[in-house]
Amino acid sequence: MATTTFPATQHAIQLVGPGQLKLNPGKEVPRPAGHQILAKVECVGLCFSDLKLLKQFDQHPRKSGVIKGLDDAALKEMPNYVPGSKPTVPGHEVTCRIVAIGDQVKHHKVGERCLVQTDYRDLPTAGSASAFGYNFEGALQEYVLMDERVVIDKSGERFLIPVNEELSASAVALVEPWACVEDSYVNIERQAIKAGGRLLIVADDPTKVEIEGLPCEPGGKPGEVIRKTPAEAASVPNESCDDILYFGADKATLEILNDKLAGRGIINVVLGGRKIGAPVNIGVGRVHYGMTRWVGTTGSDAAESYQNIPLTGEIRENDSVIVVGAGGPMGQMHVIRAVCSGIKNIAVVGTDMDDARLASIQKKAEPFASANKVAMKMVNTAKTPLADKFSYFALMAPVPALVASSIRDSKPGCLINLFAGIPAPTKHELDLDTYIANRCFMFGTSGSTIRDMKIVLQKVTTGQLNTNCSVDAISGMAGATDGIAAVENRTLAGKIIVYPMLHEVGLVPLVDLHKSLPTVAAKLDNGQWTRAAEQELLRVAAK
Repeated sequence: MATTTFPATQHAIQLVGPGQLKLNPGKEVPRPAGHQILAKVECVGLCFSDLKLLKQFDQHPRKSGVIKGLDDAALKEMPNYVPGSKPTVPGHEVTCRIVAIGDQVKHHKVGERCLVQTDYRDLPTAGSASAFGYNFEGALQEYVLMDERVVIDKSGERFLIPVNEELSASAVALVEPWACVEDSYVNIERQAIKAGGRLLIVADDPTKVEIEGLPCEPGGKPGEVIRKTPAEAASVPNESCDDILYFGADKATLEILNDKLAGRGIINVVLGGRKIGAPVNIGVGRVHYGMTRWVGTTGSDAAESYQNIPLTGEIRENDSVIVVGAGGPMGQMHVIRAVCSGIKNIAVVGTDMDDARLASIQKKAEPFASANKVAMKMVNTAKTPLADKFSYFALMAPVPALVASSIRDSKPGCLINLFAGIPAPTKHELDLDTYIANRCFMFGTSGSTIRDMKIVLQKVTTGQLNTNCSVDAISGMAGATDGIAAVENRTLAGKIIVYPMLHEVGLVPLVDLHKSLPTVAAKLDNGQWTRAAEQELLRVAAK
């Protein structure tokens, strides 16, 4: 075992049940063996997703067991693998340094400073994908154990991405949430029927439906085609179809077909001049966690619907963009990304119901909007309801009713980015008549890829993006649970950065830093967190 010196025990925040967080001052620091890697956590950002895990615990789709990619024997060798009701350590926005490795580790070495990619898409769970900070222990502890069989993807790329020594730990850790934002805009969407997949055709006379002429992936036609009448649709196993073509407008049939769609599946509703005439109860939660997609046409040509699917969820020229929940940490990132995108002739509206949060994002984003000549305004919709329609919605709150209102207020060709993860089982009634008539496309992504992380890290390294603009408060372990409560209660607009090696430091908003840590406050840049402030914090708080 290659190693540096580290203690026998550590401080850690553990989630032991729904709503049950505890600070454990004596959690064992494991000695890595075999394929295992031990890293010292420099800092970790708190995320709204931590709150969702806190509330849902073993019901969260990322907390369940691995169903593919590693066998049970390998998983049993990993003490950091904690699926189901096992206690876990949250925290997935991380900068760390490798301090010890097992004798079978081949691609990592002691001393490397790393950004952690936390989304293990090669290790699916029943409802999503495995992830660091969920069914594998995360970083709200001083030392975290990982396994090289988990943190190397199929192509051989590392999930522990090396970073240089010049960046602040906070700036590196915040690459992760910014990468999740990036992923929602650059993820490649499937625009055709899946090659080799399972296609379900539902029509009054399904034998007459031809699939010739319909767009299929370059890899070929579907592997299996199932034909059913609406009365027979219920007999199809749930979540078994990669593509569904429905020729009709019956609400009850649509609700049955919703349940037949597999993860990453597309349902195409061909109305043929008919109207559904009532809202349809569909799985809005699976749009984000299951990456299911809905398209349709008012006409009779099923091929038309696929033309409504964009290659990515990127903002387009001339888009009128609204970020709903712009005052929160992730909403601020979406606003800043939009006004810095360089996309021509866009207008950005940010909404929230908290004036202080709106003032925070206005102050952060206004210089970027001005420099890039982007029309931007912030609106408190509790005081000033909007009557406008928009061509791009970015939804920051996991509220199904916001999806319904986005469809109501959509312009033709509207994109609806369900960024906030509505719980996977959630259904909600949506006006599919308007959705289809306006050629809307709703989509969602969960987590990020190594590619997304590298895109954002490059922006940070070159100075194109300063992720520290997101920081609103810092904390040691003493304030970590208060920090999670602040996320829940929306008392801070930006991100909270926890430094686990600082045991006694409580939660300190940057605006109050001068009261308890004046020498640290002196290192801020016009109120913004900096590498110099971080270094001073570590110096004075470690005394």
